[in-house]
Parts: sequence; C-alpha cells; structure tokens
Amino acid sequence: MDTWDKLNALHLDALREIGNIGAGNAATSLAGLLNNRIQMTVPRAGVLPLKDIAGLVGNEEDPVACVEFTVTGPAPSKILFLLSEASAYLLVDLLLGRPRGTTTALEEMGSSVLTEVSNILTGSFLSAFADFTHLNFKPTVPAFAFDMLGAVLSSAFLEGGYFSDRALVIETRFYGEEITIDGHFFLIPEDRALGKILQSLGLQLD
Repeated sequence: MDTWDKLNALHLDALREIGNIGAGNAATSLAGLLNNRIQMTVPRAGVLPLKDIAGLVGNEEDPVACVEFTVTGPAPSKILFLLSEASAYLLVDLLLGRPRGTTTALEEMGSSVLTEVSNILTGSFLSAFADFTHLNFKPTVPAFAFDMLGAVLSSAFLEGGYFSDRALVIETRFYGEEITIDGHFFLIPEDRALGKILQSLGLQLD
C-alpha cells in the first residue's frame, strides 16, 4: 500500500495545519518585501493527486509563473510555488515600484524578481515544517518557468522525476489594500519522507 493511502484524518489535519502556518510565514515575508500590511487566507488545503493539480490552479492553457525546488535532507521532497499570470505581473510591479498594470509580459528583470521572491516565500513556508518537525529542509537553487500551466506541470513532473503521485496542496491568497495575489504551494515528499515527517510530529502510520 502507498504511504499516502495510510493517511487518516489526524495525519491530514496535522499536514494542513503546518501548511497553513507555512503560508502565514510566507505572508509575513511578503509584507516585509512590499513594506505593506499583507494578510493571507488558505481557501483550500489538503492532499491531491498530481493529475488533478492543473484543474485546481486553472486551465492547462493559462500562463503561470512556476518556481521548482528540490529539497534535500532527512525528508527529501520537491516543492513547487505557482502564481497566476495576473498575480505574477502584479508582484513584479509592486516589487519594482512600478504603477500597477505596467507589466504585461515577463522580461528578464521580472523573471529574476519572481524567482527571488518565490525563493524567500518558499523558504518561509519550509521553515514552518522545520520548526514543527525539527527536520532540516535544504532547498536547492530554484528553477523558474513561465509558460502555459499544462506545459509547466508536465515538464516539472517528467524532468523533475517526482517521487509520488500525490502532493500536499496549500492554496494561498495574499491580500492587502487593493492587492490580491493568488498562489499555490505544493509539497511532494518522497514516499519514505512522508512517514518521517509524520513520525517527527509524533504520528505513526498503520
């Protein structure tokens, strides 16, 4: 039986709670970057088959910004952070001090900015897992892509060699005064890593 199939309601609640806190950490980091008060909500959180991720984020033809990390350490994993096209452009404008609506296509500067901010947000997200599990998560240098959702996910899954067919999904909405940024965190642990994460929380798999 796959490790994911052994998860019960208590396991899922624990993973969702850490994900919520991780998203809160990311919101705090984003507020610091923007020098603005940023709040966050998590419309959906849970475990989802990889094949259903595209439907959660949008349509396969929708352009998205995607940053992918490999996480090494005692619980090897993959992590993705996806931003909708509109949210990606808005972040670029805010971080570069441009009037909103200035960015309508992603250039080298915009890609660099999004990679850096995603690196910071993902680091904040992972720190919540590290704090709760006392495990050392070490993200590698991020890989950035801006393309249609279907193409980005297909490339990441095929070239990244994902360990599992399911992921912990944290749908996150960052918002402030006249600001809304929609993103998704996906944590995809290696099969044995999922058990190690739960064990560190004092939870055992049957």
